[in-house]
Amino acid sequence: MQLELTGEQQMMRDSFSRYLTGESSSERVRAAQPTGFDARLWAGLAELGAFLIRVPEEAGGLGLGLFDASLLLEEAGRTLASGPLAEALCAMRLLAQLDPQDALGLRDSYASGEKVLTLALHDIAERPRQLVAGGAVAAQVIGREGDKILLLQVPGGYRAEHTLASTPMGRIDLGSCERQLLGAGPDALALYAAILEEWKLLVAAALNGLSAQAVRMAAQYACERVQFDRPIGSFQGISHPLADLAVETDASVLMQWRAIRAIADGDAQAGEATSAALWWASTSAERAVAQALHTFGGYGVTLEYDIHLYNLQAKALPLVYGDPECLLQEAARRRYGGEQAVLPEAGDMPIEFSLGEEAEALAEETRRFFEENLTDELRAKAHYSFSGHDPGFHRKMADAGILFPSWPKHMGGRGASPYAMQAAYKVWDDYNWTGHPQRTCNIIGFIMDRFGSDVLKAEALTRVVNGEAVCALGFSEPGSGSDVFAAKTRATPDGDGWRVNGQKMFTSGAEISDYVLLLTRTDASGPKHTGLTMFIVPLKSEGVTIQAVHTFQEERTNITYYDDVYVPDSYRLGEVGGGLKVMATSLEIEHGMSFVRHHEEMLDSAERFCRETARGGRPMIDDPSVQARLARVACNIAAAKLLHCRTLWTSAENKPNAAFGPASKMFSSEVYKADAFELLNLTAPESLAFESAEAAFINLCFRHSQVSTIYGGASEIHRSMIAEKRLGLPRTR
Repeated sequence: MQLELTGEQQMMRDSFSRYLTGESSSERVRAAQPTGFDARLWAGLAELGAFLIRVPEEAGGLGLGLFDASLLLEEAGRTLASGPLAEALCAMRLLAQLDPQDALGLRDSYASGEKVLTLALHDIAERPRQLVAGGAVAAQVIGREGDKILLLQVPGGYRAEHTLASTPMGRIDLGSCERQLLGAGPDALALYAAILEEWKLLVAAALNGLSAQAVRMAAQYACERVQFDRPIGSFQGISHPLADLAVETDASVLMQWRAIRAIADGDAQAGEATSAALWWASTSAERAVAQALHTFGGYGVTLEYDIHLYNLQAKALPLVYGDPECLLQEAARRRYGGEQAVLPEAGDMPIEFSLGEEAEALAEETRRFFEENLTDELRAKAHYSFSGHDPGFHRKMADAGILFPSWPKHMGGRGASPYAMQAAYKVWDDYNWTGHPQRTCNIIGFIMDRFGSDVLKAEALTRVVNGEAVCALGFSEPGSGSDVFAAKTRATPDGDGWRVNGQKMFTSGAEISDYVLLLTRTDASGPKHTGLTMFIVPLKSEGVTIQAVHTFQEERTNITYYDDVYVPDSYRLGEVGGGLKVMATSLEIEHGMSFVRHHEEMLDSAERFCRETARGGRPMIDDPSVQARLARVACNIAAAKLLHCRTLWTSAENKPNAAFGPASKMFSSEVYKADAFELLNLTAPESLAFESAEAAFINLCFRHSQVSTIYGGASEIHRSMIAEKRLGLPRTR
């Protein structure tokens, strides 16, 4: 996995960033109105080689990849660059492909920025008179008319009409323009179709840059604007929506990268990914700029504040193509209807989402183990929660060395990378084997190794390593919930140990566990986040009571009571009063969780249901509205997977982390919940009953999803973390 630019790409991006920051300032953007075109900016971009980025080297261009061009467009979106940049880059590439020897002698004037060449996005045979991005300032337009690709001369003396964002859009009667034939037939049409797909990805990049900048501007304003004697960014009503949109925008960038990677790999779903990338960028930009403007309050709608420019431009960029929902429908047709897309050549693409050879090897080893050891009896026992745990199978996995392969060798592991563990966990999911006991033990084992005494390691950690013991987490309490630092369970000194009194809520897996990682209060005199100490408590100790709590998602959790339970000091983790440090380690691991597995399985069930169920005399899956609803879920899953990939990569490569784990968990759980509701509706009324296995599983996911936003900390906690660490907003409570 590789989610970084190359050194050369970073230098190119920095060069364009510096230029556009200086030359496309808000003052220059305003000065370019009402035409929406800055000739000096355009000439400067030409000097930097912008218009030759996608022109093949053999045609005199730079021959760079689609990803390189998207980096320029992201910077252009960030600075609201005045001009039809995406269209010009696409038109220049198409011109070079159709006229590689420049027989028309046009390339130099367009490459130098002396003139503007743009692209018509709709078939002239169907729409002879259409709005053309850049049409108000272009000398010529490349367009399609039936099976011909034409170079059209824009009439002299043309005046731009007033548009929403004062962009250089022009309504041109292309059917009556003077024309030259550039190409005809299947090959020419394929080049034009591929250029439209390239345009989608470049516009998506521009929207991503625009969205990110709008959210940054809103966050900065929220730090400066004071109301009720506090910065407004400290209010969750301000910070939490911005946190959501920062994550959505990050997901949009990754969606666009994924599409280019898919094109480069020749992935069969690349066409779907391309349509989805622009749809996602368009809809997330719409929400981002609207919320950013809302953050500015009444000032946001005044002409003196720049945020309104972003608000208008966010709509102008994609709407020249049409309703963004058409892009979702297009993605749906490509996913479910067999519609094929003609895609551009991507060129070099450094971004890589694959997990690598080590991951494939561990996944295959794990798969062989399941095939050889998972009996019909064990399959019947399987359950997604702790209830699916089987002690014998757990020990077998430990003996085979695939229970904790990520642990270092001194702990009995093999030091497997996070990528390899991700691949191995996918195999667990494929065989529907619960990972809850393993993943909880993984957290607690690391903590025991890092903070535990030699006695604890010898007596408890050794049993966990060997698969002989299972652990549970004891953080939440009846009166505190996600506010774990409000813990009231007390630990008081008693000779060489401690006496623990109190109770914990939601101690899932306690009924099968040998130990619990218990957060206690050892000093109540200071602030609530101090005076906390962590212990490993044997659950078979005298004074421990475990009471079942059954949930409506077919999962058991527990209340655990501690009545004068004796715990030796050797079972303390870290320093007395150092519980916060130990807690931070456990939450750092837990916050990277994702619900993509359940989400994907739910979509698979919905797709099978829609193929097998007829409505109105035809399978539901053939209904375009059903396809679009399913495609929307598929987009949410793709975004959740990509955010989790970023968390994984950041951890594996030790990169700076701006609350990426909380972002992944929060987003994944929220879209899983929303889509569970959506698919329950889509498959009704069968989803209310249990006759259909597919509908029954969606029913279960509907119930399960509602606690996913609480597991590992409620979404509100994570939004606050994202607001603070990702956007620099004040602490929000």
